[in-house]
Amino acid sequence: MNVANTLAAENPAVDNDWWRGAVIYQIYPRSFQDSNGDGVGDLLGIAHRLPYVASLGVDAIWISPFFTSPMKDFGYDVSDYCDVDPMFGSLADFDVLVQTAHRLGIRVMIDLVLSHTSDQHPWFRLSRSSRDNDKADWYVWSDPKDDGTPPNNWLSIFGGSAWQWDARREQYYLHNFLTSQPDLNFHNPDVQQALLDVTRFWLDRGVDGFRLDTINFYFHDKELRSNPALPKEKRNANIAPSVNPYNHQEHLYSKNQPENFAFLERFRALLDEYNGTTSVGEVGDAQRGLEIMGEYTRGENRVHMCYAFEFLSGVEPTADRFVEVLGHVDEVASDGWACWAFSNHDVTRHASRWNLSPAAQRLFATLMMCLRGSVCIYQGEELGLPEAEVGFEDLQDPYGIQFWPEYKGRDGCRTPMVWEPSNQNGGFTSGQPWLPVSHEHLNRTVSHQEDDPAAILHHYRRAIAFRHAQPALAKGDHDGVKNTDTIVHFTRSHEGSTIFCAFNLSDQPATMDMPSGNWAQIGLELGSAGPQADGKLHLGPWQPCLALKMNS
Repeated sequence: MNVANTLAAENPAVDNDWWRGAVIYQIYPRSFQDSNGDGVGDLLGIAHRLPYVASLGVDAIWISPFFTSPMKDFGYDVSDYCDVDPMFGSLADFDVLVQTAHRLGIRVMIDLVLSHTSDQHPWFRLSRSSRDNDKADWYVWSDPKDDGTPPNNWLSIFGGSAWQWDARREQYYLHNFLTSQPDLNFHNPDVQQALLDVTRFWLDRGVDGFRLDTINFYFHDKELRSNPALPKEKRNANIAPSVNPYNHQEHLYSKNQPENFAFLERFRALLDEYNGTTSVGEVGDAQRGLEIMGEYTRGENRVHMCYAFEFLSGVEPTADRFVEVLGHVDEVASDGWACWAFSNHDVTRHASRWNLSPAAQRLFATLMMCLRGSVCIYQGEELGLPEAEVGFEDLQDPYGIQFWPEYKGRDGCRTPMVWEPSNQNGGFTSGQPWLPVSHEHLNRTVSHQEDDPAAILHHYRRAIAFRHAQPALAKGDHDGVKNTDTIVHFTRSHEGSTIFCAFNLSDQPATMDMPSGNWAQIGLELGSAGPQADGKLHLGPWQPCLALKMNS
């Protein structure tokens, strides 16, 4: 266990900057561990498995939503921000989870879904009841055009118009996601204050930070101007699959509004009242994701870090691609802070999405731990789990049901975690799991890999420990990411320590010149190569080089 983590958890004043370079482990609570046999993971199940999470050496966990919800979008449709849905347990169970995590030196971050609520939330029930009640302006309502059609052309990420007709008010309401997820009206100061009160509720309960869902969707254009068309050559599938017409628009007005800066500053000021707290925003934008990341994390008065979708897409992760993305970050977010992720609960697991061999998976894990920024890893990623095949008859995700079979949805990355091969449910539950356990996963369980010194699980542990042992990797600067053919390379520097990092993103050997200087090979436990007598670096397929600059 990281002793510094334990000390900081007990005394947050030890390092308020712990998040900078941190490794965060994402837990999807429905699928992590079921403690009561109902087939759905829960908070006590998470608490039970926290010693395993601590053994990975991570700094924090991020728990996807567990709030009261009708579960139309599996918790991302909140009907009570300040309570736990009974399927996940109770507030008392959450307190047990936080206390257990802190005792193990793990900080707890939770997923705040502030852009929208469930249509079952009391706020929306009142808002839709009339045009003149106390919550009438808490959501985004608009009269129809003269011909009865929606007020503009905005589209929902889940398909179709972003506007839903409501017969009670004889108006449309905005929903950027499901029709059962109406968008809150952030132009109303009372809405902002209510959401800040929610944030304070959880801070007072001991959480150490927040992952902010769809952070760039909070505000909409007050004038409700239509989005322009996006030229076909500029479209990509970073945010939505290509079958979704959402990709056909440039979303100038439905999100990414400048008013968001002032709210984020209010949010940060609240967090700054509590020692050692942090925030990571999810930026969902296919065209300007990295620019927005830079804008939202610039300075000391907005969110601490953000992640975009550049490495959560299906674009092949070549050396050229890494240089392109990370070079762009240096241009538009050099004074901000990125949080890198290759997998999460919304995208195909990267082992399958990028068609990675076991050796390639290990290299990308090592590469991630050397990048400037913080890191999120998703449950099961450390086991090398591929995307699970889920039949249409077992599908739960409304997104997948809508676009099947061209897009199979998100259930393939949400199947239950596999702990041991004791039964067909992989130790996840004694009941019927909410999604079937992948048979392909059952030979990759935690217990299998604990007993196999060559398993990828141990590689993740070593890579995380290596990052923590080298402050230059966690908090240092870099000199810009470059590539020599298939080798991505850069140096990281911090307080007089300089580390050269190189990664051969290929199944073929590759060679490059070592930079000038006296370099000592490190990271042998990660398969690192060192410079040879000819002054060159000879890397095998999917091999890294990690070297520490020695004083002359």
